[in-house]
Amino acid sequence: MLGTTGTFVGVSRRLQELNPNICCISLQPDSAFHGIEGAKYLPAAIVPRIYDASLADQNLEIATEAAHAMARRLAREQGLLVGVSAAAAVVGSLRVVAQLKEDQTATIVTILCDSGEKYLSERFWNEE
Repeated sequence: MLGTTGTFVGVSRRLQELNPNICCISLQPDSAFHGIEGAKYLPAAIVPRIYDASLADQNLEIATEAAHAMARRLAREQGLLVGVSAAAAVVGSLRVVAQLKEDQTATIVTILCDSGEKYLSERFWNEE
């Protein structure tokens, strides 16, 4: 999930140095008015100078509602209390898996960059 973009840029550069076949996929909210704390919708944001768009082999947009639902699901089913941007990263990872062809294999890696502790008072926890 793109925020300051530093983690995406640094990790992507290093991984692609080690293996140029690695595919790096950026994730961002699907609109300028979103509820994914810390994430940037780059078309409407001041893009950090460190960001290098050429590192992204693909760009996926994640809906706030999908991130909220995944945060609830991870807490209830997996015992993982993650924040909305971390949940959005899982949503994106699952979308990448869904795009794979039936006989295709891949290793999908994401970073769960925030805890859900600071979001416990948010209403989305009570939604279904």
